[in-house]
Amino acid sequence: MEQLRSLLLLFFAAGAMTGAAALGAWWFEAGRRLRRTLKSMLRRHPDAEAIDAPHGRAAGLELENGEVAVLWDKGGSGLVYQLHEVEGAELIVDGQVTARVGRQGDRRALDALPRDAEQVTLRLIFADARWPEFELELWGPAQVARARDFSAVDAIRLGRRWLSHIDALLRAKPETPVSPAP
Repeated sequence: MEQLRSLLLLFFAAGAMTGAAALGAWWFEAGRRLRRTLKSMLRRHPDAEAIDAPHGRAAGLELENGEVAVLWDKGGSGLVYQLHEVEGAELIVDGQVTARVGRQGDRRALDALPRDAEQVTLRLIFADARWPEFELELWGPAQVARARDFSAVDAIRLGRRWLSHIDALLRAKPETPVSPAP
């Protein structure tokens, strides 16, 4: 009887440890941790977010206050930029700038969606001498291995959506708040 009790106790202890390890892995998963940090920096859920979990980088956009948060070092470092500090954004597909929006009116629309892109990068440009730009890989070799229901076309669409948000922020009059998308 004592052996059965010890075996059951061992079984429950192993189950509890396995459960705790699974919960810890879920909680500290890179994408989830980056999303929590973005929410903390922006003081609410971002209206738009782009996560590059394999490289530990993320960007979040909060439209109501006109803030852009960027994270690197797996969320260990980051900055929050105000609307007046955002200069523009570019969508880079396979090393070529395919779309651009900027404060100076330099706009280049995305003409076509390349379906076989190998790398898609979103570059955010800021009026900050120390950190003038932030690049976020939306699609690349690291994402291909992890992708299940996300493709290069989805990454390009996400980048285009970010360009639209940045363009709307840059074109909005300072006294006109930008309402979040539904």
